[in-house]
Amino acid sequence: MDSIIFDVDGTIWDSSISVAASWNQAIRENSDLDITLDPVSLSRLFGKTMTEIADALFPSLTPAGRMGLLEACFEAENRYLEEHPGVLYEGVAKTIKELARRYPLYIVSNCQCGYIEVMLRVTGLEPYIKDHLCFGETQVCKGETIRMLVVRNELKSPVYVGDTQGDADSCRLAGVPFIFAEYGFGDVPDAKMRIRRFSDLESICA
Repeated sequence: MDSIIFDVDGTIWDSSISVAASWNQAIRENSDLDITLDPVSLSRLFGKTMTEIADALFPSLTPAGRMGLLEACFEAENRYLEEHPGVLYEGVAKTIKELARRYPLYIVSNCQCGYIEVMLRVTGLEPYIKDHLCFGETQVCKGETIRMLVVRNELKSPVYVGDTQGDADSCRLAGVPFIFAEYGFGDVPDAKMRIRRFSDLESICA
């Protein structure tokens, strides 16, 4: 192992309460839809691509209308998180600082442009992450995005830490070993490597 790549939502932090609040405001201001999103149901969509999220949340709109409204939600979310950040899981800050002494650390997420940057800025983790990529930049599936980051940084034997079956499937596509974060939003029954707490990474990656 020469490096570690992280997912964000359900792995590093939980921003579902702030995301739901910002999206509900954006929906009211930019549409006539009579829907209110709650954090739990929204968190089940975390990790999916933008297109999949738009299709699931706004099926009554045209494809262009869905993406337009989702973009408004993302813009509102990035602004809102500056003042109402998500909550880091226990041990994340300390563990990332320790791991960064031994390995280069990276992030790959299916999020929009700007989201990773906001998360790093408001949590103080920015100095410890060497590079990151997201769906908003690549417009390809997560497995391909992981592969792009690996190639760009000339990584030889990275591992990926995530919390959903989609993360596990993406790692399989990218040819990168997967570590399942049990405390997150998803379930990966056949995960060969898993952590109950983020701090468990210190022993796994020793």
